[in-house]
Parts: sequence; structure tokens; C-alpha cells
Amino acid sequence: MSITVIGAGLAGCEAAWALASFDIPVRLYEMKPERFSPAHSSQDFAELVCSNSLRSDSLKSAVGILKQELRVLGSLILEAADNTSVPAGKALAVDRIEFSKYVTRKIESCPKISVVRRELYEVPKDSDELVIVATGPLTSDGLTENIVEALGGSGLHFYDAIAPIVYADSLDMDVLFRASRYEEGEGDYLNAPMNQDLYEKFVSEIRNSDKVEPHAFEKIPHFEGCLPIEELAVRGMDTLAFGPMKPVGLVDPKSGERPHAVVQLRAENSDRTLYNLVGFQTKMTHPEQERVFRMIPGLERAVFARLGSIHRNTYINAPALLDDFSRAITFPNIFFAGQITGVEGYVESTASGLAVGLMCALISRGIAPPALPVESAIGGLLKHTRDVPKKKYEPMNVNFGMIKSDVGKSRKSRKEEIAAIAISAVQNWKTELENLWTKTAS
Repeated sequence: MSITVIGAGLAGCEAAWALASFDIPVRLYEMKPERFSPAHSSQDFAELVCSNSLRSDSLKSAVGILKQELRVLGSLILEAADNTSVPAGKALAVDRIEFSKYVTRKIESCPKISVVRRELYEVPKDSDELVIVATGPLTSDGLTENIVEALGGSGLHFYDAIAPIVYADSLDMDVLFRASRYEEGEGDYLNAPMNQDLYEKFVSEIRNSDKVEPHAFEKIPHFEGCLPIEELAVRGMDTLAFGPMKPVGLVDPKSGERPHAVVQLRAENSDRTLYNLVGFQTKMTHPEQERVFRMIPGLERAVFARLGSIHRNTYINAPALLDDFSRAITFPNIFFAGQITGVEGYVESTASGLAVGLMCALISRGIAPPALPVESAIGGLLKHTRDVPKKKYEPMNVNFGMIKSDVGKSRKSRKEEIAAIAISAVQNWKTELENLWTKTAS
């Protein structure tokens, strides 16, 4: 019997790939190109919208540990990222077009995965059919209503903003300097230095710019980790200089000094023909974006390949609505994976899809999956979607606070030790999964 996966984003593709790795037939539904969300434009799978960065690849960061755990588990998304990476200092960034093409080719050529390019308006509720819903933060209105009805609960919504992209040949390279924080030699980021006077004028213009006003039903708080640039600007004159425009670890070679503030630009593709304004998610109107962002040194004549825009993020109250295996309490045949469960970020969505796919594979054969190790980043992340919060349930990026550890906080090598324990725990979990599967098959 085949398993249905709805949505060919990061989580959906990862879940489908995990199922196929256990030789389980998969029907993968994707609504593109029949219909596109407000933020998507490519027909390819796993399309990256907000940024081309999968963040730090260092094992001293929680997301870096999570990436290595995913590599241990055979992640398709990490394989694609590693094969389409572009320079980004200590971060793992990708050529987003080649990345999506890579994932699409692998999925479409897999003999165990049948791709159905059609929009679904209802989640199959037949108890004999296992379904993984991985429709992401831009789930269509009709399907969202059906999901809420099936769960017997209420959906939650908030909005993220995506950052602009500029063409490299429109930038003034005599003004910008290339460097990564604290690193010697040529770095992977272009940096636009600002003195205090220009910085304060820039912040004032952001504050006073025209914004795209949401409808009444859209006025919901943004995710704290992905705030629009104007939301940060109104919090105080120095907020941006201590946030996305912080100059620490950077020295302008022309002056030999650290600037008051810096705008960083990161390559969007391997040819470095496109650059993303790092941390500049925005809901300013398009004319205002062009006017204000051309105040940035080196961007006076910038040509924008994409301007920022807002998009809806939909997620469910997972701790109240899902069981330990990410199944709906009301319909145990329906699994949920990815950002719709309240994990935030590309890597986190990937991890959720992979974990749910592996658990679903075993459950389809009547095997109770072993619990994910809480000493790991992936285990801690999934635990976040199970623990009832003291306040309102909100999306979360992976962090060290999620990883259970007995390593002393005073130890200099604490993060490296946590990483070693986490990766070993995931390797053991994978071995246990494979042993359970082998015993059942025999």
C-alpha cells in the first residue's frame, strides 16, 4: 500500500525520500504549476523563498549540529545543499535554482515515488490510508479550512517578510568591501559601511516609509526571529546596529576602522550575479524599498531582481493536536510535518519531514518507532512540537536550549561535546530503526 505525501516543499520531499528509502511506494502531491502560492514562482520542488542560506554549518551551533544529524540519517535536502552550495563564510548557502532542480530530479527519477501535480482541497481521512501533510507555511485557504476541521481545533496564522535581491553588476564595488566576520583575507559577504550620520538618516527613512498595510485579519504578531526591518527600526535608533546591521568583527579596509553599522549582502548563486540583503525582510511598498535601500553605500544604482514582500505563515497548535509520532489525535492516519507543525526554518522543516517520514515508514508496517533521542538536535526540535507551552504556542528555530545535556556549562568544549553526543545518539537511533525494519521484513 502506498503512502500519500501532500506538498513537495522541503519537508514533503524529505518525507517522501525517507519512505522510498524503505522501499515504500509514495504518491507525492504538488499543486504547482496548477496553482502557485503568493511567494512561489518556480515549478521545481523545495523552492526556497525567504533566503538561500541554511545558516551556520559549524558544530558549535545548534543548527550546524542538526545539519550533521540529517546527513547521518541520509537527508536528501542536505545532499542537495552540499552539492549546490555557494560561498557564505561559515554558513551553508545554496544556489537556490540549482538546489531546487537537484531535489526535483532526484524525486522525479525515484522509482518508488509517483508525483501528482494537482491541488488537493481535502486531506484523505480513510483510516486505511496513511497521509503526511507537509503543505508548509503557505497552505491554501481551502486546504487549511479542511485541516482545521479534521483536527477539531483552530489554525494559527502570522506573516513573514522576504528580503530583496539585487544584481551584482549594479553594485558599486569600489564602495563595498568583501569580508566575513572575524575572518582574515577575502570573505564571502559584501559589506556596505555606514557612518553614524548616514545610519541614523537611514533608520529614520525606514521608519517613515510607506508600508503595505495588512487587512484587519492579518494583524498578527510576526515571528520574533524573522522580523521585518521596519519592525526592528521602530524599537529604537540603535536596534538595527545591534541586529542585522551590527558591525562587529568587520573592518573597512579603506578606513582601517570598524564602521558604525554595516549592511551585508550574501551571494544568491554560484556565479555571484545576485546578492541578498541579509536580514532585510520587509513589508515596505516596492517604490519605497527602491528609494530607501539605494541610500545604502554601494547600492545607489542598485537594480533589484526581487523586492521584498509579505507572505502568510500557517501553523497548527501541534502540542494540543498531535501525538508523539506527529499524527493527528482525531485522525491517527494523518501525519503532519514541516513548518505547519511549528518548526521554523529550512533545516528545521527538513528535519521534521525526515523524522516523520521515518516514523511513518515503521508505523506502516505495524512497528512502534523508538523515541527520538532528546540528547540530539532533531529530538529536541520535535519535542518542541509536543510540549505544551506556558504561553501561546509559537514557531521555533532549533537552539541549544532544546538539546538535553549534562555537559557542564563552564566547560570550554561544551558545544563540541554536545555535538558529539547528539550525532552519536542519532546514529544509534538510525541503527535501531534499521534493525527493527530488518526483523519485521525477515
